[in-house]
Amino acid sequence: MKKKMLGIASACLLLASTAFAGGHGAKWGYTGNIGPEHWGDLDFRYIRCATGQNQSPINLTGMVESKLAPIKIDYKTKPFEIVNNGHTIQVNIAPGSTLVFDGKIFELKQFHFHSPSENQIEGKSFPLEAHFVHADKNGNLAVVALMFELGKKNDVLEQFWSNMPEQANSVHKLKEAPIPAKLLPKSKDYYYFNGSLTTPPCSEGVRWIVLKAPVTVSKEQVEKFSHLMHHPNNRPVQPLNARKVLK
Repeated sequence: MKKKMLGIASACLLLASTAFAGGHGAKWGYTGNIGPEHWGDLDFRYIRCATGQNQSPINLTGMVESKLAPIKIDYKTKPFEIVNNGHTIQVNIAPGSTLVFDGKIFELKQFHFHSPSENQIEGKSFPLEAHFVHADKNGNLAVVALMFELGKKNDVLEQFWSNMPEQANSVHKLKEAPIPAKLLPKSKDYYYFNGSLTTPPCSEGVRWIVLKAPVTVSKEQVEKFSHLMHHPNNRPVQPLNARKVLK
């Protein structure tokens, strides 16, 4: 029961960390004296940001060959709102979309964006990264990370971009929006590592599934997101320590 409650608490912390700014611990951000290098000092609840040994994001390098089981993604429910919480643009999903991984069923809760990318692959940073956030029935978390590389305009992404609220702490209800699966590449090959939330409270024990295949985004689309955020919203990469990145 204790383990279950801790898992549920982690899920709540994750959703809180990407909900409206304020009301969930000390104010944090990406610049100045509330930036990532200070998160661990802002609030005792954020101490893991400074002391954790399995923190995200990372530079995925030195991958180890492994027989990773295929992931099964079944995203079939539609987004119902898009939120500008001052830290990111987040799209909330109606219940019923799932990820099957490691013998467990995880339900998609939301997806959100970081620019530039938080994770790197062999030292390469991408202009945009999406995080699809899932929780299982016990509150255990799994994040599918999708990289965007500069290229042609992403028509699926544009359907969300055209509805992004311009003001922080504001919500736009979505009447028509594509199912999240349309954002994903055809190939679902992935890298895997054990990590954490990339925002306070930086809770660990998060399964990270980084898709190998990127999708395209236009320079104009990246600039529109960056303009709304006013500054980069990526946490710097964290030490790998004793972890292995599997492929």
